[in-house]
Amino acid sequence: MKTLLALLLAFLLTAPSLASKDPPTQGERIYSFGILPHYETRRLFAIWRPILDALQKETGLRFSAKIGNSISAYEQEVIGGQFDFAYLGPYHQVMSEKSAGYLPLVRDVGANIYGILVVRKDDPIRDVKELDGKVVALPAPNAVAASMMIRADLENKYGIKIVPRYVHTHDSVYLNVVLGQAAAGGTQQKTLAEMQPAIREQLRVLYKTEEVTAHPISAHPRVPAAVRKKVQDAFLRLGETAQGKALLATIPYKQIGVARLEDYEPIRRMGLQRFQE
Repeated sequence: MKTLLALLLAFLLTAPSLASKDPPTQGERIYSFGILPHYETRRLFAIWRPILDALQKETGLRFSAKIGNSISAYEQEVIGGQFDFAYLGPYHQVMSEKSAGYLPLVRDVGANIYGILVVRKDDPIRDVKELDGKVVALPAPNAVAASMMIRADLENKYGIKIVPRYVHTHDSVYLNVVLGQAAAGGTQQKTLAEMQPAIREQLRVLYKTEEVTAHPISAHPRVPAAVRKKVQDAFLRLGETAQGKALLATIPYKQIGVARLEDYEPIRRMGLQRFQE
């Protein structure tokens, strides 16, 4: 356990500078770029600051990375339209359309996402029904694959009730399970591969949900159409180079492509509203 905690501490403390390398000039427009906080803050900046630096080089625009204190806090900022551009969860995209009206620009077209329930590898639980009445760690109430679809499946397909514990990030979900603070954890499959091997190797996937469209990078409608197009084109160009693909893979995006509002229509039709908090 000491080795695990030491690895975690090293993981949390190692990250490049959080700020852009080049300070803005006086009077220069800076576009805010919201980042879904599904990992801890320093790790997210380690992923996104190089991407935003590359985007600045491609577009000549300036971007300031903004990360919420939690997924729940972030979605309220999205609903309030606080970001010019934002990396959104699929259900956040649906939620925002009735308020801020975010417009999806690009998404991962190479792989959909789905929710998973994980337990400790040495845990005797083998059937989802064994989670009835037990504590299950979840990142946030409105994370579509990692929380809403899992809760819907457990209730609708298996007729069981869990005790949800919302722990704010996917990292924390895994740690809660490994440290025995929860019987299981609901999360999204892409995040498992991103975890430290010392943590990932102690976990076992118990259940998978169906697949849904992956996270978009979206723009607030106040951003001029020409600027939205410039950013969309720049992201697509990143996906055409080896260096750009490597950067996008850290999101993780397998293959970047154009995103449209209709891509998220299946999520609207899933009837998850009663699981929204």
